[in-house]
Amino acid sequence: MGSGGFEPRSLRSPPVAPLSDSNPLTIFDGCRAERPPSLGSYGVENGFGRKRLAPGTSSSPGIRTIATSSRPSVRQMRTANDDLEPIEPRTAQDLYLKHKETEYSPKTIRTHRYRTKYFIQWCDENDIDNLNELSGRDLQNYRLWLDDEADLSKISLNQQLSTIRVFLKWAASIEAVPADLFEKLMVPRVKPEEERREETLDSENAQAILEYLETYHYASVKHAVIALLWETGIRLGAANSLDLKDFDPETERIDLVHRPDQGTQLKNGKQGERPIAITSELASLLEGYVSNNRNELTDEHGREPLITSRQGRMHHTSIRRLVYQVTAPCYRNESCPGCTENGDEKCPEAVSPHAIRRGSITHFLTQDVPEDVVGDRMNVSRDVLEKHYDKRSEEVKLEQRRAYLNNL
Repeated sequence: MGSGGFEPRSLRSPPVAPLSDSNPLTIFDGCRAERPPSLGSYGVENGFGRKRLAPGTSSSPGIRTIATSSRPSVRQMRTANDDLEPIEPRTAQDLYLKHKETEYSPKTIRTHRYRTKYFIQWCDENDIDNLNELSGRDLQNYRLWLDDEADLSKISLNQQLSTIRVFLKWAASIEAVPADLFEKLMVPRVKPEEERREETLDSENAQAILEYLETYHYASVKHAVIALLWETGIRLGAANSLDLKDFDPETERIDLVHRPDQGTQLKNGKQGERPIAITSELASLLEGYVSNNRNELTDEHGREPLITSRQGRMHHTSIRRLVYQVTAPCYRNESCPGCTENGDEKCPEAVSPHAIRRGSITHFLTQDVPEDVVGDRMNVSRDVLEKHYDKRSEEVKLEQRRAYLNNL
């Protein structure tokens, strides 16, 4: 500072004129920059040591100026989102599912449709009609909304958000969102012990259910379905796919066949096809069901389904509802905590068809059936079997290993 608190003339910055047609922005080739505040609209020497440049001219190579009439033009400068193609969320969902159809089974597609529907709903409720507009903060808000709206377990929330990350990564491939946007969606981590904590029908309850059915509903469709699922451990879709001709009481076997062009599919496609040996007890039960309680109907493809309803082949939903009903303790006139006795609601103690599959696999393993044999019978890899299906306690596994050692 000079004497008296005044800045020497030679050190003062030139006056900064407001942006106008005569006061251009300076743009450096290869990068974006606003007019340096210390130069204002001045480029070479004038009365303040600089000379005003005419709009569109430059005194230095590699520098150009552009005329601008107002501040909004600054906001119009190029951003990363300028490379994106506008697309509505629902349109993106449709394209995503069609893309998945080329690689995955219809059941997997249904799962992706279900998991993305919440995201589409959230977009609708928040007036997001262009995926280009999404930000990391939006994704955080969606996660909080989903956790509150859907009331999901930690495992389910993990699965839901993981699918949305896959969706966003795909969306980036079609220039719908920034390439790194999916990384900004935080997915809750699930510990291995939490991931394995899933409902299972244990052997004791399975036996109680089967004994009740054998006593009061022998060879009924309910008895046939529960016994079939428990002894074979097959998936719901596999049970739905069985035709009458796939059951052979003479050789005591059923054959699982992938028939996508005739309305039924196996989860693993042709690789899921296999014959399954059944006990003489189950063969006799199924034979009694076919002779006395099976509806002699064909489905829309002219096939004769093994498991029938009054309309034809029993639908997945009907089989699931049957399982919920029969596995509830109140169905056997036993105490049922939390049950509302409302036929339209699932009893809290009832289990799903997949819980029967888990229980069946665990039962076979507990009976010392080798894992490879169980895996082949149930059409599941050893890794998946150990991670998701084997519900034996560590104590049971210990005693089984001890039995092997005692025989050495």
